[in-house]
Amino acid sequence: MIKMSGLVITYNEAGNIQACLESLFKVCDDVVVVDSLSSDDTVTIAKAAGAKVYSQVFLGYGPQKNYGLQFCQHAWVLSLDADERLEADAIAEIQGLNLADSPYDAYEFRRKNLFHGKWIRCVSWYPDHVRRLFNREKTRFSDAACHEAIQSQQYQQLHSHIVHTSFVDYSQMLQKLDEYTNQYAAANMHRKRVSAFAPPLHGLFAFFKHYLFRRGFLCGFDGFTIALLNALGSYFKYAKLLEKQRYGSGALS
Repeated sequence: MIKMSGLVITYNEAGNIQACLESLFKVCDDVVVVDSLSSDDTVTIAKAAGAKVYSQVFLGYGPQKNYGLQFCQHAWVLSLDADERLEADAIAEIQGLNLADSPYDAYEFRRKNLFHGKWIRCVSWYPDHVRRLFNREKTRFSDAACHEAIQSQQYQQLHSHIVHTSFVDYSQMLQKLDEYTNQYAAANMHRKRVSAFAPPLHGLFAFFKHYLFRRGFLCGFDGFTIALLNALGSYFKYAKLLEKQRYGSGALS
């Protein structure tokens, strides 16, 4: 198997980073962690696990990951979030890839999102295809502050899985929703104009899409709540963007 590097960005991930790094070291020759000045034991745990740790004030998700690429030793990079880990089938499939002669510049995995100890298979949470393995000599992450993506032209979807521990509870989901919607509004203030109709229309569409068309109703109360929070996320993305455009760049600061 051709050698590859692992890449993780972190901020206060002491509860997750050990399992993530153990997973990466099963297929990676070296692992780079870019830490955003964590106040917990993330850095200590990462160094003890054998990762090379670099501290960097958070630049946004895309720029932060691209910053870490310069420290990776190999062309092929496997990037995981700190709360993700490879399933056994992903490890086996990666080991079977002929990356030296690959016609692709990236590979996608199926992601199992866990919540309240359960694998959520509805509300767009499965199959949740995520692009994680790529050739950094041919592609890289977009520079988006949030919802960054590997910008590949020739990629393949694999059948194996990454496990995502997702959120601890509804409170954490609301916290993340607030963070992501703030980032979206800040990033798009000068790029996208919206009207007062945009927030409610996007919010309503998101709820019906996730609860009905993406079968959130099959996942009981969690399915309903996740669909509702998806709708709130869509609503507040545009509500906060409208707020910043109406009241200036000081809003949400």
